[in-house]
Amino acid sequence: MSNSYETGRLNLPFVGICTFGKYPYQPDWDNIDADVAVLGAPFDFGCQWRSGARMGPRGIREASTLFAFGHGGAYDFEDDITYLPVETTRIVDIGDAYIIHTDTQNSHANIELGVRKILQSGAIPVVLGGDHSINIPCINAFADQEPVHLVQIDAHLDFVDERHGVRFGHGNPMRRAAEKPYVTGLTQLGIRNVSSTAKEGYITAREMGSDIISVRQFRKLGVDGVLARIPKDKRYYVTIDIDGFDPSIAPGTGTPSHGGFIYYEMLELLDGLTRQGNIVGLDLVEVAPDYDQSGTTSILAAQILMNTIGRMLHNRS
Repeated sequence: MSNSYETGRLNLPFVGICTFGKYPYQPDWDNIDADVAVLGAPFDFGCQWRSGARMGPRGIREASTLFAFGHGGAYDFEDDITYLPVETTRIVDIGDAYIIHTDTQNSHANIELGVRKILQSGAIPVVLGGDHSINIPCINAFADQEPVHLVQIDAHLDFVDERHGVRFGHGNPMRRAAEKPYVTGLTQLGIRNVSSTAKEGYITAREMGSDIISVRQFRKLGVDGVLARIPKDKRYYVTIDIDGFDPSIAPGTGTPSHGGFIYYEMLELLDGLTRQGNIVGLDLVEVAPDYDQSGTTSILAAQILMNTIGRMLHNRS
């Protein structure tokens, strides 16, 4: 005898077309009708060491099929909430920005175009990187939007102004963001060890409105203590570098840094953000699947994104 869960097609993770979460594919960027739109940004020409994040969007999408829910949504018994209910969840995958190899300027412009199209449709952009330089065009796309507070989860400060003429690599995005008049401040979480920015960069970051918190400082403060330092009732843009997590759970990245976050620390922080304000843009970068044959890093990325999107939509409503 069948029950209500056994009608229709058995949509197993390894069956079908591999979009993010197996949500519908919308290739027409002028016809986006959704609450959330996922864009791939398979660009890694900004890397200073190991490349490979160009394969991040593909890896995250494949991993996300594990969370393509066939039970009416994602029921969380701890919260007693069904996140991403199938009846009301409107998420689309719009594919990848057009990347031109070796051409940073035009590749970034194409990423910016994708994010702008999502914003024009009224949807929330969720961008799969790519190296962290893809945050630069993502933030550029918010130029005609209301101001945002930027929350960064990362091992590295990424606040280099210019190095040997390079201004748009993956060590520059937070500096470029801080220069924007519509970015009202930055909260930079997880910064640790030998970083991507020299001491003067930290001084400048604080002068330009950054609150910098290491992993050890985060743990002393606790999630609630950290949330209390982030302005409330704001529009948040969240950028997650997967190397913000400890490499014991996220080895598949170009610049792993030991001493990072664990999963629930970040889930609780992101859940808190959706309760004290609105996440209006989100990117997750630096997943390089070829350095992790187990696929754990891609699964972590997909899991944190699915859970964050679920809370964004639930708490917004």
